[in-house]
Amino acid sequence: MKGFLEDANYSIGLLDEGATLADVIDTCIYEHTHTGRKAFYVGDLGKLVRNNIQWQNVMAPIKPFYPVKCNSTPGVLEILGTLGVGFACSSKSEMALVQDLGISPANIIYTNPCKQASQIKYAAKAGINIMTCDNDIELKKISRNHPNAKLLLHIATEDITAGEEMNMKFGTTLKNCRHLMECAKELGVQIVGVKFHVSGSCKDLQTYIHAISDARCVFDMAEEFGFKMNMLDIGGGFTGSELQLEEVNHVIRPLLDVYFPKESGVNVIAEPGCYYVSSAFTLAVNIIAKKTVEYDKLLPSGVEQTRNDDEPVFTYYINDGVYGSFASKLSEKLNTIPEVHKKYKEDEPLFASSLWGPSCDELDQIVENCLLPELSVGDWLIFDNMGSGTLGEQSTFNNYQRPLIYYMMSFSDWDEMQDAGIASDTLMKNFFFVPLCIQLSPEDRFSTAA
Repeated sequence: MKGFLEDANYSIGLLDEGATLADVIDTCIYEHTHTGRKAFYVGDLGKLVRNNIQWQNVMAPIKPFYPVKCNSTPGVLEILGTLGVGFACSSKSEMALVQDLGISPANIIYTNPCKQASQIKYAAKAGINIMTCDNDIELKKISRNHPNAKLLLHIATEDITAGEEMNMKFGTTLKNCRHLMECAKELGVQIVGVKFHVSGSCKDLQTYIHAISDARCVFDMAEEFGFKMNMLDIGGGFTGSELQLEEVNHVIRPLLDVYFPKESGVNVIAEPGCYYVSSAFTLAVNIIAKKTVEYDKLLPSGVEQTRNDDEPVFTYYINDGVYGSFASKLSEKLNTIPEVHKKYKEDEPLFASSLWGPSCDELDQIVENCLLPELSVGDWLIFDNMGSGTLGEQSTFNNYQRPLIYYMMSFSDWDEMQDAGIASDTLMKNFFFVPLCIQLSPEDRFSTAA
């Protein structure tokens, strides 16, 4: 099948009128139940279109630069590139992916805080000049390998909430910015702006106020050294919630108007990643094994036992895990809960359950404790909000193969692209329409686990 990219083997299904994403999932489960029960994704690329419209309505004129490591699947990159979004890349392979889309080097930023010399040289050859830097060793490395580099000084932010610690933190202090500017001046390296990042888990939006104020100090400092600064990168941390987006905008807009007004010539950009893709992807997994376990072994430490000893407790093994689609579980909490696909009665009893991946590794635990009806081998579980941090470069652990991805888009979202003048003749020619043609009855939808 021909997709957008010449070497991409994928298509995008255009949903029939009245069809929903749930219908797509039902159809795919029906097919997979009869052909091998492999895990799969359904990606709603129309969600990217809607999220971009929301961004333009709330955050314009701040230009989004999408972090490719968030989700580097071809359908996502193609749609975002068509929407005019820029790209933040952390490796040579990501830069190459984006270049294959025909994206201008001016719309690509090399953001890895610890760059390999060979990849800096690659960026230089490709004309990708804008990159981040937060220490003098990195600065010297860039100066040796990329004579035309334009640097954004990555400054640290106070975004650690009480009781939380970070294993590694990037960004330099205001005091050290002066030292870096002195080094850059000696080495003949251009510094053109500032970057900071506020974590999506940060609840105190005052962090943005401090970060923008610090950025203004760095811009003032740069004038002393004769650097012409024209870019401010406010990073990522956007969760995808319209409310959060509006709250952030409410805090930063007055400060940006004062410190970086339009007449200053400073371009303000951001790096929304999970904002675009998290809610756009749903993962369906199949139960491949089942065990009954002792309840006290399932409970997290410190939790008091309150159940009846006669109630069974189940451990389920599924055909995807932390060495695949749930890789982010190794470093953060899972931000989605499993949903049982098959229909069950409202008064059906729920049992304490845990979910594990297929590797039999002690780290491959996906859900430590949840309540589920009793399930059988072959039943399906659905995980929403699986588009971020799960579809980057493929793992080689245990010969892991990424689940199939079914891209979909509704007619209304396609019309939205056309109305916005985004759907060019070339895009129309390359778009591979696959209308949803299998319509299952309610009985069929919930009888596929046998």
